[in-house]
Amino acid sequence: MAEKLFSITEPVPYAGKGGGEELAFRHYDPEEVVDGKTMAEHLRFAVCYWHSLCWPGTDPFGGPTFDRPWFKDDSMASAKAKADAAFELFSLLRAPFFCFHDADVRPDGGGFAQSRANLEEMTDHLGALMETSGVKLLWGTANLFTHRRYQAGAATNPDPEVFAYAAATVKDCLDATMRLGGENYVLWGGREGYETLLNTDLAAEEKQLARFLHLVAEHRHKIGFKGQLLIEPKPQEPTKHQHDFDVATVSGFLHRHGLDKEYKLNIEAGHAFLAGHGFEHEIALAQSLGLFGSIDMNRNDLLSGWDTDQFPNSVAACALAYYEILRGGGFGAGGTNFDAKLRRQSIAPDDLLHAHIGGMDTCARGFKLARRMLADGRLEQLRRERYAGWSGELGADLLAGRLDLDAIAKLVAERGLDPQPKSGRQELLENIFGNISVE
Repeated sequence: MAEKLFSITEPVPYAGKGGGEELAFRHYDPEEVVDGKTMAEHLRFAVCYWHSLCWPGTDPFGGPTFDRPWFKDDSMASAKAKADAAFELFSLLRAPFFCFHDADVRPDGGGFAQSRANLEEMTDHLGALMETSGVKLLWGTANLFTHRRYQAGAATNPDPEVFAYAAATVKDCLDATMRLGGENYVLWGGREGYETLLNTDLAAEEKQLARFLHLVAEHRHKIGFKGQLLIEPKPQEPTKHQHDFDVATVSGFLHRHGLDKEYKLNIEAGHAFLAGHGFEHEIALAQSLGLFGSIDMNRNDLLSGWDTDQFPNSVAACALAYYEILRGGGFGAGGTNFDAKLRRQSIAPDDLLHAHIGGMDTCARGFKLARRMLADGRLEQLRRERYAGWSGELGADLLAGRLDLDAIAKLVAERGLDPQPKSGRQELLENIFGNISVE
């Protein structure tokens, strides 16, 4: 094992609201039993490898600010030191899961064959660390966006050799995910979009992307991977237009190409915001379409136009998200992955602990508020009352197609229908939410 990175050696304790320790949970007790399951089982927290262990603190105007031992070179020794530090972090946080890209855990290798060998060796190393720590893999994914070969995309690249290289990379990463017992595999588009239509063939790119996703689904069945395949909707990052812009866009794509039974969605709070939606909207829409899979929990700076990937700090925002998740039955194989990173001035390793502790406490408070909202029942009752007419004879006939337009026009005339609008009662609903949040 590498030298210890953090100031503590024992897992972060649950101290409760009155606890005086800085490195302690105030609201998240992983062993607390709620509705027959522990909080750890409900929330299924996962630490992301890339921001927490790989990001050096750069921004568009400045170089690295983090001084981590494994940043000295791109060697297998450094990769293993980084993995050891990662599992130190996971274990201190008592996080049940982690997530990674292939490029996060292995050196590039200077070519496909060496990169593959490096990934296989690191898969063995990660497996040993998982067995010792008990930490499991929520999902793996392939980095198909950082290397310059992917500057014009991976699946949607105009060069079929890039498509083939990317497909082979996903094959190896999916194999590694299965070996490590991963419960999901995510396809994170990265650069599946365009900067200008002047050099873009949209029909060709859609066809290529569909074929790529079919290849992955076929390989999943071939190797017997039982986990979920997930697509992460993402707008404006980094290309001007992304083919996987939001939940609705991805849903339409999956249905057009017969892939809706193969994939579900991993929904990120920051990406929902950049698409012009609320996080809870994207979750609710995915639930209504039968496509909800998992979430990346983070937030954006509302004064910035970019995906700032900050740790969540709004209990109300988390509550609205978990409310929609609980209304849909909770997480299955999915979970709460912190796709969030430190601020570049937060250079101390312990800042990683503080960031995750704060995020986990915020999520726990939001989850408990969401439970109270459901148990209270008033929001659901008012929703049912608003749509009650559709349970009557007219509503049933309209939805069942028993009336065509001529029949509907005749019915309206004969009954002298003159429907009047009813209040949506938004202020009441918001007051109910606000009052429950302070109980």
